[in-house]
Amino acid sequence: MTASVPRPEQATLLSLQVGQPKDYGFEGATNPFDKPWRTGFFKEPVPGRLLLRSTGLEGDGVADKRWHGGPEMAVLAYAAEHYGDWLAETGLTSMGPGGFGENLTVDGQNEANVCIGDVYELGSARIQVSVPRAPCRHIDRRHRQKGLCDRSRRSGRVGWYCRVLQEGDVGAGDQLLLIQRPLPEWSVERVHSVRHHRKDDLAAAAFLADCELLADEWRGYFAERLST
Repeated sequence: MTASVPRPEQATLLSLQVGQPKDYGFEGATNPFDKPWRTGFFKEPVPGRLLLRSTGLEGDGVADKRWHGGPEMAVLAYAAEHYGDWLAETGLTSMGPGGFGENLTVDGQNEANVCIGDVYELGSARIQVSVPRAPCRHIDRRHRQKGLCDRSRRSGRVGWYCRVLQEGDVGAGDQLLLIQRPLPEWSVERVHSVRHHRKDDLAAAAFLADCELLADEWRGYFAERLST
């Protein structure tokens, strides 16, 4: 049996970010990074407090609703501690809160100490961890550096999505208070690993395919893996 994941000792919302979809690049560009694209990946820090609704933060938006947003992925969280590693590894001179497209940059949490199904009180809202983030190529385009998406996937520094159980207002400096942990053996890190690195672990895939606390898209993925 896998050991229970240690609980975060103290977790704080370090920074809060939102952004609306915008068009970038230009027609005829020869550099792939300059070709036209539309994204809501560029998130900017917000002072003060925002209303967190069941579909996301007030003032936030996503460009491709097939793969982002909606009640199962209302807000994206990312560990602040990862940015030091990214700066050291990439040679980029600036990458900080919002750099991975997240709404919530958190201190004291990471993929190893956050579990699927965790319920946290944040400000006057309550959120529940629903699924690891699946990195996409927008990370590469945002920072104009090829390979960031793949490196994020390999390292497990991916972040995690949350659904909103209770709407409320949130702001930088709020504590994330863990009030329920129904799946203490299933960290975000472990679930990410089963999908991307441990594809022969059919027992884990079977559990996750039936896990009602995991977002539907990932449940469907594991169900399909078992069927094939």
